[in-house]
Amino acid sequence: MGKNRKDRKDGRWISDLDGFHYIMPHLMPNRCDAEVYIEEHLDVTRLMEYLKEKNGEDAPYKTTLFHVIVTAVAKTIYHRPLLNRFVAGRRLYERNRILLSFVVKRQFQDGAKESLLIMEADGDTTLEQVSRKILGETDHIRREDGNDMDDFLGLLSRLPRWLMRLFMCIFRFLDFHGWMPDSICSGDSNYTTVLLSNLGSIKCNAAYHHLNNYGTNSIVLTIGKVHKEQVIDEEGNSSIRDIVNIGAAVDERIADGFYFARSIRLIEAILQQPELLEQPVASACPEEF
Repeated sequence: MGKNRKDRKDGRWISDLDGFHYIMPHLMPNRCDAEVYIEEHLDVTRLMEYLKEKNGEDAPYKTTLFHVIVTAVAKTIYHRPLLNRFVAGRRLYERNRILLSFVVKRQFQDGAKESLLIMEADGDTTLEQVSRKILGETDHIRREDGNDMDDFLGLLSRLPRWLMRLFMCIFRFLDFHGWMPDSICSGDSNYTTVLLSNLGSIKCNAAYHHLNNYGTNSIVLTIGKVHKEQVIDEEGNSSIRDIVNIGAAVDERIADGFYFARSIRLIEAILQQPELLEQPVASACPEEF
């Protein structure tokens, strides 16, 4: 397929839309107008057993539940490409890359600064690569006390208010037309496929996080703490299971409710068979899905 003049450098323009989906960005021009919130309780009993086995005494590094969920999300997006779409300039685009972002707390204490970590996933990505990437980058950010984006934001924060307003008007114009410089958007979570927040790491439950009208991010996912919960199966049998809550905010303009529901079911199926993530994310999905 050749490049269309309406394509952006970060995405391909989706031109073959029906009338309903074509008009949605005009009826709801702001991303916050089209937010849909999803809450799910996922059974991670099998996953916790898998992590216990994987993180034995001989393990070279520690794989966490967050690492597994990040990889499961990457695999889901790879096999469910509508999740990698975004609306910008009142047009629908499919992103060229799968980009995952999350916040790194430099110290676990009140007032500690936060930094963004952005990583790319493709068909060859595995759980091991994700774990090593997150552990390495997190350690680097905490050791170096930040990254280049932190320095840029620090520079903007010193501008007088009138000049900051002018800069934001310019940024929004560039954002609308897809002309934002790579030097800015490459380190900005607002230009990633999904922003993940691991609230379980601070002993907090999942929450709903709003989307932003700025940028191209269409999905925000929060992950709560693992807890015990009584579960009754389809046969009426009761058992105590390890459960994690997730909260998602999604832009309904990129796909319909059925597609989102099927995507959640895929994540759930992957977490029931975490061994699959040791293979590249392009490998087959769980059979029951």
